[in-house]
Amino acid sequence: MSSTDPYQQIMVEHQYSHVFTVTIKQAKNVTKGSFGDMLDTPDPYVELFIPTAPDSRKRTTHINNNVNPEWNETFEMILDPKQENVLEITLMDANYVMDETIGTATFPISSLKVGEKKDVSLIINKVITVTLELSLEVCSSTDLRFSMALCDEEKTFREQRKTKVMHHLNNFLGTDLTSTRDVPVIAILGSGGGFRATVGFAGVMKALYESGILDCATYIAGLSGSTWYMSTLYSHPDFPVKGPKEINEELRKSVSHNPIKLLTPQKVKRYIEALWKKKRSGQPVTFTDIFGMLIGETLIQNRMNNTLSDMKEKINKAQSALPLFTCLHVKPDVSELMFADWVEFSPYEIGMAKYGTFMTPNLFGSKFFMGTVVDKYKENPLHFLMGVWGSAFAILFNRVLGVSNSQNKGPTMEEELENIRMRHLVSNDSDSDDESQGPKGSENPDAEKEREQSNQESWVQRMLMALVGDSALFTTREGRAGKVHNFMLGLNLNTCYPYSPLASYGAQESVDEDEMDTAVADPDEFDRIMEPLDVKSRKIHIVDSGLTFNLPYPIILRPQRGVDLIISFDFSARPSDSSPPFKEILLAEKWAKMNNLPFPKIDPNVFDREGLKECYVFKPKNPASEIFCPTIIHFVLANINFREYKAPGVPRETQEEKDFAEFDIFDDPDTPFSTFNFQYPNEAFSRLHDLMEFNTLNNLNIVKQAIADSIEYRRQNPSRCSVSLSSVEARRYFNKTQSNNHT
Repeated sequence: MSSTDPYQQIMVEHQYSHVFTVTIKQAKNVTKGSFGDMLDTPDPYVELFIPTAPDSRKRTTHINNNVNPEWNETFEMILDPKQENVLEITLMDANYVMDETIGTATFPISSLKVGEKKDVSLIINKVITVTLELSLEVCSSTDLRFSMALCDEEKTFREQRKTKVMHHLNNFLGTDLTSTRDVPVIAILGSGGGFRATVGFAGVMKALYESGILDCATYIAGLSGSTWYMSTLYSHPDFPVKGPKEINEELRKSVSHNPIKLLTPQKVKRYIEALWKKKRSGQPVTFTDIFGMLIGETLIQNRMNNTLSDMKEKINKAQSALPLFTCLHVKPDVSELMFADWVEFSPYEIGMAKYGTFMTPNLFGSKFFMGTVVDKYKENPLHFLMGVWGSAFAILFNRVLGVSNSQNKGPTMEEELENIRMRHLVSNDSDSDDESQGPKGSENPDAEKEREQSNQESWVQRMLMALVGDSALFTTREGRAGKVHNFMLGLNLNTCYPYSPLASYGAQESVDEDEMDTAVADPDEFDRIMEPLDVKSRKIHIVDSGLTFNLPYPIILRPQRGVDLIISFDFSARPSDSSPPFKEILLAEKWAKMNNLPFPKIDPNVFDREGLKECYVFKPKNPASEIFCPTIIHFVLANINFREYKAPGVPRETQEEKDFAEFDIFDDPDTPFSTFNFQYPNEAFSRLHDLMEFNTLNNLNIVKQAIADSIEYRRQNPSRCSVSLSSVEARRYFNKTQSNNHT
């Protein structure tokens, strides 16, 4: 691994928090007054609360019948040093029916000096003394990683993968590569499109695996439906020893069942119990949790406890390409086309490159404050993430069940989503949230149990209503989009960090607005993408990336990944089979240009010149001046040569073979390939799967030539994707000094 990484030198701005430690030592002369003491000797305990800090309600145990109790219990809380932090302590008396407040006192934490530890005695009701030991330290180590660089695990993976790819390239191309410097970084991309994308990507991956191309790839990136296949593949216990062929046969059986069968009373009861447990632990729950369970029960039914972290074993020796998944963080009342932060997921990290902020997968969903975990939860199961990555279908679940308009008798997916107005997308956190989950102890155990049972029954009823779409709470994105605790709560995000903080990229060809206007209908698209996230919101909503555009280019275009060749597969819906297939890649191009990222020119007129093809190749216009720009091979969903050939160069002969291949994808009003179809009979599965396998293999020579060109290009341009520290314009984008971080 290279000893110097220029991106590592970019210190991403974040303000250090303070760790406030308080030990409740003892209390003296606890009294409820002469009359109260006559009735009952106090059973005291102490509650702590700092209004300006999240998850700051703490309490000691109660001590029976003791007016001079000793606790010696220690608590830690994360504080923002810019806030006026005040510690509030309340002395309580525990009772069977309702706990009683004895008195309160406060202490201004700002009066403590950093590094200082001291004993403090607080007086309550003039006669009671509570003794505390307090200390304040700078929290210099956080649970978030603040950096523009790739994590060390991914760097190590890349170095190991290069050696393996070099060996496979020599076999695949018949070359004699001896230096990993000449090895191109190849990425495979899959779009969204529901089960159409899942099944289509299954055929693609079978072709890539059996042809040897998959062994030459460093990354596989997916969005929505493609992530479902990637999850199925990478969570399978036999992958990569067992290839997609056998795993796809299991997938064929899984998707042949009607999703309604997943909604039996017994299964729904199990879903609800799991979600109630999650809710009671203090985590937000939406309909996406249920949808994720349904997707998981369909695709990974025997692996429902698997996590994203478990995938590390599939790449621990760089034996497989690194899988990358994505979703969006969105704002309230703002279209995803105007603003969206791309969130990337890998077995190593989850985070947002826009802010240079990442965490290990086991921390995603935990409560953070100023970069430090204040309440850690068990890692979310993979099926929850699958629900998030494809949450557009959670929002429109009725369409999945087929209980609303069919594909050609109502609005499109995009139109229907637009009709669901984003009311209070990011909530005010009044629901089952931080401070409301503080210490209770004010009811006897039986009463509290009855209240919880009542709440659970009421909540279960609402969730059941949501399943059939009758609950007002769940008909908006607020109730159906994914929701997690805001891991960037309290951070300083006055500046957004560019995906490409490199001087050399600035010389690139600028966005041609006239050309973009021909491809983009909405002039406000991406208009607000440079805005920062709301660091005050306790929760954030995360949704399907396909709601902005349906290809996961942003997570693969990070210059740190230095990708030479992108082989993308677009399963997006089109008005007809003969429609131009460039809508999504044109949006990706515009997004890339606005983020100053190199991207080959996508000429929409190529369709007029060349017509519909199985794949298109887009290269840099001026390779000499655009040495950072990748080449793109763009496969689209089209049934052209497959009608005549059952394998490349092998004509169809029997009528049965010809009938099997004679089908439309988007033109047929009764097509089984609708975005909202979540049941694929065996024939439909075979047709789509085999079509994409054929299309991939039928263009193998194009892929081989592009890989060979990438190798030669690297040989001629040793600086290809090699960034020097001098090229990083640190001062232009970052004002990072240790003194600023401590202010």
